Amino acid sequence: MTTTDTAPSRAAGRRTAAGPSAHRGRFTGRSVVVTGAAQGIGRAVAERIAAEGGGVVLVDRAELVHEVAAGVREAAAAYPDPAPVHSVTADLETFDGAQAATEAAIAAAGRIDVVVNNVGGTIWAKPYEHYTPEEIEKEVRRSLFPTLWMCRAVLPHLIAQRTGTIVNVGSVATRGVNRVPYAASKGGVRAITTALALEAAPHGVRVVATAPGGTEAPARAVQRGPLPQTEQEKAWYQQIVDQTVDSSLMKRYGTLDEQAAAICFLASDEASYITGTILPVAGGDLG
Repeated sequence: MTTTDTAPSRAAGRRTAAGPSAHRGRFTGRSVVVTGAAQGIGRAVAERIAAEGGGVVLVDRAELVHEVAAGVREAAAAYPDPAPVHSVTADLETFDGAQAATEAAIAAAGRIDVVVNNVGGTIWAKPYEHYTPEEIEKEVRRSLFPTLWMCRAVLPHLIAQRTGTIVNVGSVATRGVNRVPYAASKGGVRAITTALALEAAPHGVRVVATAPGGTEAPARAVQRGPLPQTEQEKAWYQQIVDQTVDSSLMKRYGTLDEQAAAICFLASDEASYITGTILPVAGGDLG
């Protein structure tokens, strides 16, 4: 699971992770592409990378990404020698979109050192027998193909420069109720990570992933799909919330800062001897 619009009450008042300026200079001289960057975890990662001295290209299919990038740029200007912040709109559910985003990022930033593949998220919440074939396909297109396509689009560039890092954002919801198509998609992200790491390592490229648990986030500016309407739909969604909290040893949802901190660690040189690894960030829930 990545983000939710309404956090359970047991998460209220919990301390967040250290702020984004905790490792100033960690990404100096680096160019980082963050997908799904208009809101949620992606936005938090982009803000932290910029605060830590990195150049950032925010990618999203929502036009909102340009407004978010302007805010990231303004915040980064408070630090000495801020790195450039760019934004690109692209539909990453297609290879053409991923290719266009990669080319635009290289044109804007000159190179790509790190890609954070963050696009994805549950669209519907219900038992599998209630999904239509069209909904199943849409869930897979949303939560598997953006990572699959971006890895394919950016890999030749990283191989050519013989260095780089891909950080995929998976989920511990591969073991979760009422979202089988999403779980299957995130299981695919885990497989991409472990298999591609074997191929990429000889070229100096690391491939890693985090597996977030339930994460508190503000209300989404752009919804993934319809919100629960009927009492039954609300009950199915509540089952996800309850199972997510119960599966966490810490009995709470995480914060955006906690998710961004783990992603940025794996993206940094501090994790230079880590590849093919999936880091659960879910309060002890291993998925």
